[in-house]
Amino acid sequence: MEETRDNRIWLRHYEEGVPHTIDYPEQNVYKLLEEAAAKNPGRTATLFFGARLSYARLLELAESFAGALSSLGVKKGDRVALILPNLPAYPIVHFAVLRLGGILVPTNPLYVERELERQLSSSGTETVVILDQLYPRLERIRTNTPVRRIVVTRVPDFLPPVLAVLYRLKNRSAPKPSGDSVYQYRDLIRRKASAPVVDVSPDDTAILLYTGGTTGVSKGAVLTHRNLVTNVLQTRRWLSDVREGQEICLCVLPFFHSYGMTTGMHLAVESQSEMVLLPRFELADVIKQIKKHRPTIFCAVPAMYNAINRHPQVSSRDVGSIRICVSGGAGLPVDIQRRFEELTGGRLVEGYGLSETSPVALVNPIHGYRKSGTIGVPVSDTVARVVDPETKVPLPAGEVGELALQGPQVMKGYWQLPEETAQVLREGWLYTGDMAVMDEEGFFSIVDRKKDLIISAGMNIYPREVEEVLHQHPKVMEAAVVGVSSAVREETVKAFIVVEPGQGLSKQEIIQFCQDKLSKFKIPKRIEFVDELPKSALGKVLRRVLRER
Repeated sequence: MEETRDNRIWLRHYEEGVPHTIDYPEQNVYKLLEEAAAKNPGRTATLFFGARLSYARLLELAESFAGALSSLGVKKGDRVALILPNLPAYPIVHFAVLRLGGILVPTNPLYVERELERQLSSSGTETVVILDQLYPRLERIRTNTPVRRIVVTRVPDFLPPVLAVLYRLKNRSAPKPSGDSVYQYRDLIRRKASAPVVDVSPDDTAILLYTGGTTGVSKGAVLTHRNLVTNVLQTRRWLSDVREGQEICLCVLPFFHSYGMTTGMHLAVESQSEMVLLPRFELADVIKQIKKHRPTIFCAVPAMYNAINRHPQVSSRDVGSIRICVSGGAGLPVDIQRRFEELTGGRLVEGYGLSETSPVALVNPIHGYRKSGTIGVPVSDTVARVVDPETKVPLPAGEVGELALQGPQVMKGYWQLPEETAQVLREGWLYTGDMAVMDEEGFFSIVDRKKDLIISAGMNIYPREVEEVLHQHPKVMEAAVVGVSSAVREETVKAFIVVEPGQGLSKQEIIQFCQDKLSKFKIPKRIEFVDELPKSALGKVLRRVLRER
């Protein structure tokens, strides 16, 4: 069954001004920065603890660093890994590599040596740009990888002079990398080397985004310049009231993740918005930055919104500048959404994406008709459907099946993994591995990932449904649900719960609270109270870690 315009019932819910289809330019990602600098050269591009870079300066530094990389031997098609938090170096290096036609390999700074070695080796990365504090980890595994050259950057490279001195005094024990083929960012940028002319087409590979993907093992989703340009334009058109050259984006989602890259860095550059950069989510610092710099756009994950909601000293006056918010990475509990909107006066909607889709695929309308508890509807030029997980036959509205996606933002495949690619890309459709349902109005809801499905006595239980109920309890701060083995029922439901500070909560209270909200077989049989839930760098709860307990 091929979807036609007539049966894409979600189109009727598009806000006024949001196009059903977009005329995408034939350009590479670097052109986004060139256009931003041409349109608004003096506009602040990055703000990092008081240090500002304009769009003109950001372009100049990206050009200069591209020239420096070229002088070191980096050429079109070479893989360059970025092992950096959200520092000004990140967009500089990001756009410099793309300027040369290189292939970016964003790498999680929290990776342990084994994970780092595997990613660098599988991608064939020969050049690494890394923060000095992370260098020892790389040094210990370098000889086991193809890495030939390393560029080291430091936090003081981007701080105002007084803060830079204070930082050095406080971090005197920071590593001082040196040696063969180890270069300092500040030295390379001073060379002001000219970058060669390189023909970079929209269909050239831009990035390898490593992900657990739809089948478990980490692998590189191959995204082209066209994928990335398409997706940032889809996102910008969906957020139809983004004001060019006037917005301030709070960028705490890591740029090494597709979510932070597209809805933070690329969206800001495309709209000439200011990026307030934060290397990590520290609640006190986030609140301080919001009060001081008055961001208007904040894309984050539910745990971040929840933390702000629960800050004891935060008022609407403190965070009232925030106007547009999108939540992704995990299901957004309705109570968190409601409380955050009441606090800020802004609009917070849930969306859905994957590294394999660059990542944005579905979002609730920001100002139009939306449905809380759903991931919304497909963005422009995107088709979604729910299919039988085994036969891939489309299912009618109301039935649970696997979510399949089609659109110009979908990846080419997995890097050097043809069999893995064939499992998820078939006849133009990406099979996500997520279990979903579409309602009669065309709004989609994620029920859960196939691998997170709990089967108890033959009954299917979706953790997200149980978690939604647990989050409604006034004493529950956070909750996560997994299936654990049971001799009687195959699996049984186990809940891990973080209790509100200063509150007492018993297992019996939880069970009683669930009794009129969940079928008996869905109520957690095992409950463990914990101080915190394990999370990824993006803030997603790691159910795998909980299951391993």
